Amino acid sequence: MRNDTAILSTAFRYFMAVADAGSIRAAARELNIVSSAVNRQILLLEESMGIRLFDRVGRGLRLSEAGQILVRQVRETLDRYDDVVTELDTLRGLRRGRIRIVTVESISIERLPDLLAEFWRRHPGIEVVLTVAGAHTVTRLVDEGQADVGFAFSTHDLDGFRLLHEEPHPVGALMAADHRLAGRETLRFDDLVEENLVLPARGLSLRAALDPLIAPRRRMLKVRAELNSLRLMSALVRRSDSVAFLTRVGIEGELRRGELVWVPLADDDLALDRLMVVARTGSVPSLAVAAFVDLVEEAWGSNGPKTGQ
Repeated sequence: MRNDTAILSTAFRYFMAVADAGSIRAAARELNIVSSAVNRQILLLEESMGIRLFDRVGRGLRLSEAGQILVRQVRETLDRYDDVVTELDTLRGLRRGRIRIVTVESISIERLPDLLAEFWRRHPGIEVVLTVAGAHTVTRLVDEGQADVGFAFSTHDLDGFRLLHEEPHPVGALMAADHRLAGRETLRFDDLVEENLVLPARGLSLRAALDPLIAPRRRMLKVRAELNSLRLMSALVRRSDSVAFLTRVGIEGELRRGELVWVPLADDDLALDRLMVVARTGSVPSLAVAAFVDLVEEAWGSNGPKTGQ
């Protein structure tokens, strides 16, 4: 349970505790009160609303459809309260505040840590709640108001979101430094049909970009693995003769150190993968969030980080 639930009535605080814990007994332990008191408040809340908020499942409780709606609304109320507190803090010089960020894995490896280090140098009192997730979860959490800013890759426009920053990134072949193709300036997909391949998993934007090339050749390919983890892809390539498909984002360190080599693919029908930084349409950012977004544009500009990739 969050510390700011003190703004809620007793019934709503107990309701949220049960929703988080999954049972009245577990919620009572968390609240350090007797179970009967929690149960009584839940019953009173259901009676006052005229609808069941929980369904019994074995020895636990599961939110009913009405309960899910109520949880969402209460959390949005708490988030708005947080925003008000953050705004008041900013009047004292942005010394405190909170930003909720959700990002895909590749951005979390180097680029986002660099960005946050600079942000905390300027605003050391700002708390960041950071979640690493797949692109679909990134957009869902932003759309539901559970994250202020999202970092995701996509091959198409993210309709319904406010675009804060966008960068196109070519897809290339990643291989060990001693691979026989490592000295090439560019490659075409047909150059790799005899190689041991590590493909991005279905559902990733990288896979969507590559599918027009993969589909007509699928039976010819020597696929070793399909993965949804950038770290695992680069680790496998570093330890074997496999070739993976990635943008340069997230593997900057390995490329600088010469541990891996990335060669761009020159196929005409290969779409660019695009890094997008998004917020929910219609949301009004706190000053802390606005300061962070300003830093993204300052550090990355319109074509990526000033330090290169």
